[in-house]
Amino acid sequence: MVKEAHAEAFGKSPYYLLKRAAQFAAASYASHVGRSGLTARQFTILKAVEGNEGASQTALVQITGIDRSTMADVVARLIEQGYLHRRRRSDDARANTVRLSSAGRRAVRTNAPGVEGVDKDILAALPRTHRKPFIEALAMLAARMNKPEETVLAKPPRKKRKAV
Repeated sequence: MVKEAHAEAFGKSPYYLLKRAAQFAAASYASHVGRSGLTARQFTILKAVEGNEGASQTALVQITGIDRSTMADVVARLIEQGYLHRRRRSDDARANTVRLSSAGRRAVRTNAPGVEGVDKDILAALPRTHRKPFIEALAMLAARMNKPEETVLAKPPRKKRKAV
């Protein structure tokens, strides 16, 4: 049996609630878009490329918030699947530009309504009067990640070294 006080503490934890909300969003994505085979991260990258044709992978990291190594892995997979084309930049051989293939354009067009359905599911779970403040609060949290100098993240305590 679950202790009521312990369960209630979880219900007041922003971290726990965000995690559960993310699970709700992931389940909605799976029901709307999952059959396409595109993960939410893959769709995010395709959508970002659609709006920023020829962007570098570094720019896509900034646009999407996906970390650099994950971006490189997912872009490589999307290239293998025929959704993206990658080219070295003519002005900087260290940087790659990314463009949608015709299959990538089709994937975005085909799956966009499902992704919109996810957004509708999330907002429909909230009373109408809470929707705008909810979006604003999420945007504030996301904006903090774009300003690491202002983001106050707790650092784990340093372990004391044992004298040898």
